[in-house]
Amino acid sequence: MCGIAGIIGDFDTHQLDVMLLIQHHRGPDATGKYSDGDFAALGHNRLAIIDLSSEANQPFLDSSGRYILVFNGEIYNYIELKAELDGHYTFKTDSDTEVLLAAFIIYGKQCLQKLNGMFSFAIWDNQDKKLFAARDRFGVKPFFYSIKNNSFYFSSEIKALHASGISRILNEKVWASYFAYGSYGNPDQTFWEDILQLPGGYFLEFQNQQLVLEKWYFFEEEVAKQPKNLTFEQAKQHYVALLKDSIDLRFRADVPVGFNISGGLDSSVLLALVNLQEHNSKINAYTFYTDNIDYDELPWVEQMVAKTGNPLTKVLLQAYDVPDFSKNIAFQQDEPFGGVPTLAYAKIFQKARKDNVLVLLDGQGMDEQWAGYDYYTHENDTTIQGVMDSPFKRNILSKTFLAKAEKPNYPKPFADGILNKQYRDLFYTKIPRALRFNDRISMMFTTELREPFLDYRLVEFAFSLPLDFKIKNGITKFMLREIASEYLDNDLVFAPKRPLQTPQREWLAEDLKDWVTECFTSLENSEYSKWIDIKELKKELERYVGGNIQSSFHIWQCISLFEITQTINDH
Repeated sequence: MCGIAGIIGDFDTHQLDVMLLIQHHRGPDATGKYSDGDFAALGHNRLAIIDLSSEANQPFLDSSGRYILVFNGEIYNYIELKAELDGHYTFKTDSDTEVLLAAFIIYGKQCLQKLNGMFSFAIWDNQDKKLFAARDRFGVKPFFYSIKNNSFYFSSEIKALHASGISRILNEKVWASYFAYGSYGNPDQTFWEDILQLPGGYFLEFQNQQLVLEKWYFFEEEVAKQPKNLTFEQAKQHYVALLKDSIDLRFRADVPVGFNISGGLDSSVLLALVNLQEHNSKINAYTFYTDNIDYDELPWVEQMVAKTGNPLTKVLLQAYDVPDFSKNIAFQQDEPFGGVPTLAYAKIFQKARKDNVLVLLDGQGMDEQWAGYDYYTHENDTTIQGVMDSPFKRNILSKTFLAKAEKPNYPKPFADGILNKQYRDLFYTKIPRALRFNDRISMMFTTELREPFLDYRLVEFAFSLPLDFKIKNGITKFMLREIASEYLDNDLVFAPKRPLQTPQREWLAEDLKDWVTECFTSLENSEYSKWIDIKELKKELERYVGGNIQSSFHIWQCISLFEITQTINDH
């Protein structure tokens, strides 16, 4: 896992230096640079995971010196791909980095179809003076870019582009849509003017000051290719085989591997299957808790690890940790993040790094492929689990700011409404948001996160299955529960999904009331007060601390705006 950066066109070498410096946390093991005269400069921060030797450092050049690669991520099937390339390319390392570059040289852009992994990378062709860059199918690894004075800038983090000289101006349309509809923007948008992101499943080419973007992953077509008319048992066996292979691939590392576990079905299934593999069994498990019995999942976690025998590290987040920790996380996130649950999750990576566990697995992605959220069976467009009333308080926005908001209109490529909700969550809402939060908090603590359930083969196959394999007699994730019943106790298998895992609502209204009030007051006195109807904002805060805490989303939105604006002032 690493950080990448580059400038194509006119540049000052100092610009690349500061980009790499501010991303140093993403890869402290080695920092490398490449320059092609006045045409291009590429840089890399390396966190060594596979082939720890210096020969695998980046920017990585092929033997001819024509192609230069900077790569962030992992190609999990690199061993199989390397065998396929044997005879077509002479390898000098054992790294997945060199396999990726070789695949591009031999197959061109079609190499993307052969990759099973999480990746964002850029390849400079110093003969044709052309940049090729691509991002993995679901956008696990980030790729941000900007064009300034006809030069193309790219990086793994927004703050690196800001450091290079791209202006720090908030994108009012994206922010307004976030407040009004809870949207985090379209796949190509960020919360900043002049900074875009390459969507998952796309590649780009930049040559002669011309930028071309093209989609390379067509999910709907891949779903249509899946096996048809399978019995429930046949489908179950096929899915389990794919899942075991996905887990096995994601244990390829030359550093210690650990595991994030909650009390939910998904991570429990993952841990059970991990422990079936003798060489991977008894890895360290990590979980967070807040010392609140109404929210903590410790009883389920401890029940699970008592059965598997994994060492368990419990990481505590308390209310008084939130103000300072939140400020640090906000700087690393560059954009609004998911509140106290994200802070609690970040504590796991902080602890794992101290334990020298550099790779962590988690269970992200099951709900979206198995229709696990309660709203999948509701006739509405909600995207939030377990919420009765709208969490959005548009009354706190000024009329001019609200007018800039745009209600999201997501594609509906399937005939079935539930499939369209799954598709929306995979590519526009749940998964992109979670992946963004998770990449930035894992890399903040120089650790790598892997999500076995987001193997594209699993997602495509599960998505294609009949609805009654997913939801039956009101029970969501039905087939997954049937699989789980072979490994887990019934109270874990059939436990309902718990939408809230931290006491964020109570903390913001009680323990952290003074801090929340300070954030709101500072926001009211800032230049962004013009976005807010101050009178209505104060009313909502009074209602909230007075006991109306059904949802805390609007409170956290205001805190997010305050903290992001503080990063502008501080830097």
